[in-house]
Amino acid sequence: MKQITLRDIPGDISKVIEKKAKKEQLSLNRAIISLLEKAAGVSSTKTSENKLYHDLDHLAGSWSKKEADSFEKNLQGQRTIDKELWEITG
Repeated sequence: MKQITLRDIPGDISKVIEKKAKKEQLSLNRAIISLLEKAAGVSSTKTSENKLYHDLDHLAGSWSKKEADSFEKNLQGQRTIDKELWEITG
């Protein structure tokens, strides 16, 4: 793989790279490669295989105890196995 050294990266571009790296927990090198792939319209299989999604992170921990308890209570009926449906007939 070829190595390239970049110099005099403009501040606004540097901020975008650093923000992407921090948000997606990537190294600066991986963030730059990802941005280049996107700009070039290509994608490595390594990137797609290891992609993590964080689109629902803002919901984690947002329920009150009362809301969480209510949710768990409503799920109990769905977690019960109906043995008659699973009996082998014939």
